[in-house]
Amino acid sequence: MIAIIDYGMGNLRSVQKALERVGASATVTDDPELIKTAEKIVLPGVGAIRPAMEKLQALEMIPVIKKVIGKNKPFLGICLGLQLLFEKSDEGGEVKSLGVLPGVVTRFSALKVPHMGWNQLRIENKNCALFSGIQDNVNAYFCHSYYVAPADNSVVSTTTDYGVSFASSVCKNNVFGVQFHPEKSQEIGLQILKNFVELK
Repeated sequence: MIAIIDYGMGNLRSVQKALERVGASATVTDDPELIKTAEKIVLPGVGAIRPAMEKLQALEMIPVIKKVIGKNKPFLGICLGLQLLFEKSDEGGEVKSLGVLPGVVTRFSALKVPHMGWNQLRIENKNCALFSGIQDNVNAYFCHSYYVAPADNSVVSTTTDYGVSFASSVCKNNVFGVQFHPEKSQEIGLQILKNFVELK
């Protein structure tokens, strides 16, 4: 069973439906015990980091997330869920986030925000299981004004250009994160979710 963490931020049902389309049993939940016993965990999200962290704190979800990651369960952050995995964001003044991965979240400065629509994924790490069977330079669907700047470039699995070249996905051990929306990225997005579902 895959637990989709419900903290009131984003398109949880569309993520659930996409996971079910690729054969997963997925449950939207804010129950810490259900999340702890799940085989895999997904943290979706749209919106701003500050209210997201406040909601995770109110639900006492932060130690739960760190616990399941520490137990090496496959964990996928989507869009805001990716950004939350890093140490801090400069959104609305500095905001501390989960700190699972070293690095910061910063705002696009060169071009119009949000970065919205289809853009290319340039595969940087061919060993990342999330992109098994995915060709270089395929398109995925984005909608965001901030992007992650990892302190360790070895975690970057794809990059995308939007005024700057930014990390559009990351992969480290059991932790995965994508800035784009796989649930809105048609067949490519479904293949990426299928790869996550089939992780051992």
